[in-house]
Amino acid sequence: MNDKPGVFSPLLAWIVTATSFSFVVVQLDVTIVNVALPRIGEELHSGVDTLQWIVDAYTLAFAVLLLSAGVLGDRFGSRRAYQLGFLVFALASAACGLAPDAATLIAARAVQGLGAALLVPNSLALLNHATAHESGLRARAVGLWTASGAISIAAGPVIGSLLMASLGWRSIFLVNLPLCALGMWLTQHYVQPAPASPGKRGLDPLGQVLVILALTGLTAAVIEYRSRGLGHPLVWGGLLTTLLTGAGFIWNEARTAAPMLPLRFFGMPNFSAAVVFGVLLNFSYYGMLFALTLYLQQAHGYSALQAGLAYLPLTGGFFFSNVLAGRVVERLGSRPPMIFGACVGAIGYLLLLRLDAHSSWWTMLPAFLLIPAGMGLAVPAMTTAILASVERHWSGTASAVLNAARQAGGAIGVAVFGALVGGGAEHIVTGLGHAALASGVLLLLAAVLAWLGIHPRRTTV
Repeated sequence: MNDKPGVFSPLLAWIVTATSFSFVVVQLDVTIVNVALPRIGEELHSGVDTLQWIVDAYTLAFAVLLLSAGVLGDRFGSRRAYQLGFLVFALASAACGLAPDAATLIAARAVQGLGAALLVPNSLALLNHATAHESGLRARAVGLWTASGAISIAAGPVIGSLLMASLGWRSIFLVNLPLCALGMWLTQHYVQPAPASPGKRGLDPLGQVLVILALTGLTAAVIEYRSRGLGHPLVWGGLLTTLLTGAGFIWNEARTAAPMLPLRFFGMPNFSAAVVFGVLLNFSYYGMLFALTLYLQQAHGYSALQAGLAYLPLTGGFFFSNVLAGRVVERLGSRPPMIFGACVGAIGYLLLLRLDAHSSWWTMLPAFLLIPAGMGLAVPAMTTAILASVERHWSGTASAVLNAARQAGGAIGVAVFGALVGGGAEHIVTGLGHAALASGVLLLLAAVLAWLGIHPRRTTV
């Protein structure tokens, strides 16, 4: 595809564009819906609990189906699964935009999560296949792919507010239709099919059911813990389900001839370390984002749009560091940017310890710049380490494991940090300080993990 190592060909640029479209629509839907929730609640006569499930139905389905979707891509071909993901996401978005009631909207959001689960791991598998001949190109391509998600996260609140003001809340879902159509067209014209798994790899239906139950139980328990407490049957029942089905999943994967997740993956130092690294990063970032949102809106009285604009340096900064990360990983490998990026991010979190109830936005700005600078450098390096640690035909499964683990880490982080800042406006500043300290320590631990667990040499598969 490329005669000059490290130089993008026009075809590869189109491939990166096509595969990045999926990350744009998936990440855009995470943030764009939040600004519309009050308007949706008014029109559909829904309370806070119902609005929470409008958000959580998407996140839950996305998290629990990622691994199964990655297996399907490896089994039947990543491009086929990727295009199916666009189709499912588009149809579900249309159903969301036309939903007559909250129950229909929640169900359609869950189907959107299925589409997102098909898109994310298979987009990375296609990128890995297109750049497997040159590890430096793969690092730069992953950096650009990650940067596309950063742009959509930053733009989500602003785009959502503009669409609602001009076309109403249903337009935030219907805008996905042309995006998905364009993504499918680009994929069909520029992306070559990635090879399916050699031989007749089974789908491991028991393993898929067990992992879905385990992740559903964990995610549901984490989500409901904030409002119901540990003693509620839904919470302890979810945790018990996770323990039993998780143990059953490990037992099944160890015994079946064709496992959906070969346990040998976790014997690879780079793979295991990168997955845990990703959990620590998502735990800290999404937990702090939740805590900061309460701080800005309840301690400072920001509107949803004002909070979204205040976050622009925090979310938009990922774009520049993600692009830079590709060049750094190309030259140095994954280990140095993971270590350095985690340390820079930790400093950013620790700077938030200075905040009090009267701190200005300018006091927050240094942290809002350092956090994305560090994490944006580390995440593409971590993803590259995962892709380089497994055979090409396992790319979808490997990236699905990473993303499922990160989703679970993010959900747990929101629950833990949400408990720290709960209890009224007077507890937010104190809780935010505890959350900032915890995040800084977790990223320093992530740096140590990368130092010990990521092999310094680059691996090309």
